[in-house]
Amino acid sequence: MTRHTDKISRRSFLKNTAAAGAAISIVPRHVLGAGQAPPSETIVAGLVGCGSQGGEDLNSYIQKVGGNYKLAARCDVKFLDRADNKTIYSDFRRVMDRNDIDVISVATPPHWHALITIAAMQSGKDVLCEKPMTKFIAEGRAVVNAAKRYGRVFQIGTGGRFGASHNKDNILTHKIMTSGLLEKCPAVYIKRGGFHVRKYCGRVDLKPEPVPANLDWDMYCGPAPLRPFNRHRFGWTHRYYWDYEGGGLADFGQHYMDPFQWTYGKDETSPVEIEAVAPPAHPECAGLWAWVELKYADGLTLVLDSSEWGEPYSRKQPRGVGLDDLDQQSRKKVEARPDPQPLRTFVEAVRTRKPAGAYPEAAHRAVTILHLANIAIRTGRKISYDPVKEEVIGDEEANRLVNQPMRAPWRLPT
Repeated sequence: MTRHTDKISRRSFLKNTAAAGAAISIVPRHVLGAGQAPPSETIVAGLVGCGSQGGEDLNSYIQKVGGNYKLAARCDVKFLDRADNKTIYSDFRRVMDRNDIDVISVATPPHWHALITIAAMQSGKDVLCEKPMTKFIAEGRAVVNAAKRYGRVFQIGTGGRFGASHNKDNILTHKIMTSGLLEKCPAVYIKRGGFHVRKYCGRVDLKPEPVPANLDWDMYCGPAPLRPFNRHRFGWTHRYYWDYEGGGLADFGQHYMDPFQWTYGKDETSPVEIEAVAPPAHPECAGLWAWVELKYADGLTLVLDSSEWGEPYSRKQPRGVGLDDLDQQSRKKVEARPDPQPLRTFVEAVRTRKPAGAYPEAAHRAVTILHLANIAIRTGRKISYDPVKEEVIGDEEANRLVNQPMRAPWRLPT
């Protein structure tokens, strides 16, 4: 059985989490006899990155699932209207200095996600982070460690796993895969199309342009190389360049990998063998690819098929995993297992101080799939990965993409 997925929208996420959101305990204002919402009801937020995605996560993961928030500060490297200099900033660290803010929403390009998220956690704030979670694998581990160290709530900006956890077939597969009763998994899961590969190819003919007067280009580049400004490296099209993101695969892939990971019980591990079919990669620009095959230690095979270049994936006869893959005694054990607990919304997690549905380790492992795929595409060879040590085995060039250098003075905490 071939498994296909559709693009996960925030609308479908909200539909699937409406019941959970309705259960959030918020005391109405009129009950307390006050004209303003009490502090316990309102989450005070700071927004870092005010472009086209800025504020979307606050609306989707707080307000639209039964919570309420107040936007107390905004920050962007493209200078905003400074009429109110008490709430507008050009340096994200000034937002972290404020003690009145509960949550930071990170909506910058991905090469800034990890550093800003960690800074927010260090300052005692919970985090809503846009996808993809990180630009490279080592950043994700640093975010996971920071969340544990500082006891903060983290939610990645995807809702697919919430929808998956409400589907009966997905619940059954999840129970099988997490039961420990299936020694080898014969399933092949194919995600075909939806990555916008051709659209997200970078340009190799960029010429230096004057930096706009209202843009701090040095701060925009931050930990990435300081290259000459060109408008194609800024704004929406930053996605097309390895300096800032990972093409359409990284931009859209976390939406698709998040529900896959939950359904197949892979929130705590990563593939061990990765092979890609693609033309030679450009050192700076994301480009075309045909498909990437990623195999887990238990045999589960995940295939990302772009459908935009080369021949479609046809190496194996796709099939699913079900109770037929277990003996009769094991089948009864799976059927008797209780259904998994509903995933917590971000608001529930903030109020209870328990992990949100897309918690740090799961989000890190989901985006690691995409990073490994891009590493195989960029190196042009099959790689073997150790999901415990989180390093490519015997391949120094590939490991330089696992843990990429940052431009001084920026660096990941040790």
